[in-house]
Amino acid sequence: MKVAQKSIKFLTIALIALFSATIFASGSDKKHDNQNDGGRVNTKEEVDAYIKHHVKDAHDFSLFSYTSDTGERIHVGFPLPVILWTSEGLVTFMSSEFHHNDDGHVIVEKKGLKFAKIHSKIYELDEGAAHVSFDETHHATNAHKVLDFSITKTVFGILLVGLLMLFWFSRLAKQYKTKQIPTGFSRVLEPLIIYVRDEIAKPNIGEKHYRRFTGYLMTVFFFIWILNLLGMLPFGFNVTGQIAVTAALAIFTLVVYTFSGNKGYWMHMIWMPGVPVLIRPVLAIIELAGALIIKPFSLLVRLFANITAGHIVVMSLIAIMFTLKETMGVAGATFLSVVLSFLIILIEILVAFLQAYIFTMLSALFIGMAVEDHAEAH
Repeated sequence: MKVAQKSIKFLTIALIALFSATIFASGSDKKHDNQNDGGRVNTKEEVDAYIKHHVKDAHDFSLFSYTSDTGERIHVGFPLPVILWTSEGLVTFMSSEFHHNDDGHVIVEKKGLKFAKIHSKIYELDEGAAHVSFDETHHATNAHKVLDFSITKTVFGILLVGLLMLFWFSRLAKQYKTKQIPTGFSRVLEPLIIYVRDEIAKPNIGEKHYRRFTGYLMTVFFFIWILNLLGMLPFGFNVTGQIAVTAALAIFTLVVYTFSGNKGYWMHMIWMPGVPVLIRPVLAIIELAGALIIKPFSLLVRLFANITAGHIVVMSLIAIMFTLKETMGVAGATFLSVVLSFLIILIEILVAFLQAYIFTMLSALFIGMAVEDHAEAH
């Protein structure tokens, strides 16, 4: 049984690596769609552009692309709702109206207004404009940004994982309530829940206060862990690699430990006992900067940088089969690419868990420092 399970895990990882290579070969940055090569990624410049596009957010969800026998570029995926607040109020439509083209600047007309998508950002054209005009630095001169509340690929991922977590944890709670033995995916969740409670929450927050914050810590851990694993799929599902997402998570932790801090925590921060009075204001500035800026900044940058770097490294190794095929031959470059990307994906599976653990552990540590019972200094 153990051998069979290991074989299944190995096969799954191998399929991910090979599928990633296949998607890379058939995918493209959309600005190459009209080239004679059918949009395939072949040169170093095309590889760089594709990787940058792959880790960014998007207004639609692209699964993969391929070139038909007639040379037409086919994109497989589904559109997402575009929700804009414009000069005339709320405007909504589906992203498919941009015809899956970021750089062709297809004009969409709604409620008498015209919109264009430029470098994955949606702009409203000035009144009377029929097309987008650019200056020498390729900035639009006759269009302006709008407030964009669209359900992008990142938002879709957040909602999807949120619903999955709600379903899984509700099911596990129901099984506990009826005294059933956890089944299915609940058997994976149960030891991880115990681990977060006993190895992260209790040691860092303490027996007296840990129960108040265990729910938040578990939510953060599983949210980051599941999204990190989904980010390994070859669909550009890079939610935790978006700095806006990691910043929001860091702000949540900041709010929790800031508003949970007791009197002793704030007294030691603002007017630290046991040090000369003249030094206390200087220490107060340093402590406040550390608590309100440095701590959340370290949380958001660590998660963002590690996840984004992991995606870029994996895709760069996959790209070896295209960039080195002339010097090493197709077979040699492909073999080297698959082997290296497979090894990196193994490491990325560990990193997916490790980054969730580090974020949760540091959050618990900061909360524990805020609720700790400080002894009065004399």
